[in-house]
Amino acid sequence: MKKYESLRIFKNPILEACTHVHPIIPLVLWAPVSIYLGFAGQATHGLSLVQMITWYAIGLLVWTFTEYILHRVVFHFPGKSYLAKKFVFLFHGLHHDDPDDPTRLVMPPVPAILIMLLLYKMFALMVPAQFIEVFMSSFIIGYLLYDYIHYATHHFKMTNRVGKYLKKFHLQHHYRHEKAKYGVSSPLWDIILGTMTGPKDEGY
Repeated sequence: MKKYESLRIFKNPILEACTHVHPIIPLVLWAPVSIYLGFAGQATHGLSLVQMITWYAIGLLVWTFTEYILHRVVFHFPGKSYLAKKFVFLFHGLHHDDPDDPTRLVMPPVPAILIMLLLYKMFALMVPAQFIEVFMSSFIIGYLLYDYIHYATHHFKMTNRVGKYLKKFHLQHHYRHEKAKYGVSSPLWDIILGTMTGPKDEGY
């Protein structure tokens, strides 16, 4: 099988290597963190089953909104300066230029950790302290679902009804109009916020 030829973006081999990530890495990195936070939150605060289920549901819902906002506002930021354009290209523009590169479909560990820490600090200001661990456990599960649904939409046939829908939904974002369909793991916020179709492109 011929090795996929990725677009090279850095002359420095170390920097270039950091842009390539094996798809198993997010699971290896984040699954233990999610499991630990879930058990620690329940053991430390004695949460009931109803509380656990409620905050896991909230965490997943908040993830879908975070995914949507990051994709729409940050990854598609219309930067004007050189640095802004470079930032957007490295975070997401590269993926649109070369959408099927299997080594660039999941988030590299360093930016993923930095973003997750930033979000944890932000959520800790809003989520009651006794629920923050369980909330973040669920939020991380949402992130992992996003990463692997995203990978699957580009590299697997996805024959079941939900999989077919999500694959078509995401590939339309790539190949018909970038200013629509920002959700990957769910179309929920595109429906709510009116981005199921893009400007001058109502024929999705």
